[in-house]
Amino acid sequence: MIHSEADLTPLLIAVCAMQKLCNNNPNEADWLAGSKPILLNLIATDAWLPASHALPHPQYYQQHALHVDAAQRFSVSSFVWGPGQGTPVHNHTIPGWVGVLRGAELCQRYSADGLQKIGAEQRLNAGQVDAVSPSNAGIGDVHTVRNGLADGISISIHIYRGNIAGTPRSVFVDGVIKPFMSSYNTAALV
Repeated sequence: MIHSEADLTPLLIAVCAMQKLCNNNPNEADWLAGSKPILLNLIATDAWLPASHALPHPQYYQQHALHVDAAQRFSVSSFVWGPGQGTPVHNHTIPGWVGVLRGAELCQRYSADGLQKIGAEQRLNAGQVDAVSPSNAGIGDVHTVRNGLADGISISIHIYRGNIAGTPRSVFVDGVIKPFMSSYNTAALV
């Protein structure tokens, strides 16, 4: 589906580059290395993101699909964070990248069991990226994310190796692991 309210050329370029990367069936390290510059190029400008996929919700962050690969090899989505919005401690179970398009995000990494904070909370500003990886302990897969702006909206673009909305995951609440699967609030653009 093509959306006409914005020039989606940067997104289409990113999707084509991700398809080419995935056609080579890279291992996780090569996938992370190859997808990082694709995301950096995509978040270099934000005029391409249509308003339909930049809409906040008054209570909860929103996950809008931008593209889901037909073979489920990768997905691209926008996350929209209103003031005070964030996630519980959660994992991903697949590698991915988070890139801030507008505003800022605060990320706190946790141990694999979700009980211990690892390092200080990290601030990501527009144009910056951060990775998640279930198999690379140096990167890690468990964290919290919250809006870094007290009085504004922040938007990040996420690229995952797989369809994040169809991936079994977990949240960690007071030492209890609870399974969940996220979903998209809007349909894919392309």
